[in-house]
Amino acid sequence: MKFETLQRDLKAARAGELDMGTLARRLRGLNLPPALPPKFGEVLANLVDRIESSALFDGESCSFSQSDLLEALELWLQKAQD
Repeated sequence: MKFETLQRDLKAARAGELDMGTLARRLRGLNLPPALPPKFGEVLANLVDRIESSALFDGESCSFSQSDLLEALELWLQKAQD
């Protein structure tokens, strides 16, 4: 998965066209550019864990705000592309 694909998946998830479980599986398959510091992989893995957990709930729960997780993923993506 490339960052452009991730951008499309993020948009689709926000629009409700891509479920969080599918998004998490796609993120697990993301090959990070070797130039990114290892911390980016650690942060992404943490986000994916939380996205997978949020997929167990319908919509928003007090523990897993899907919109907050998508915002965090978007921030991660912005920083990874810089």
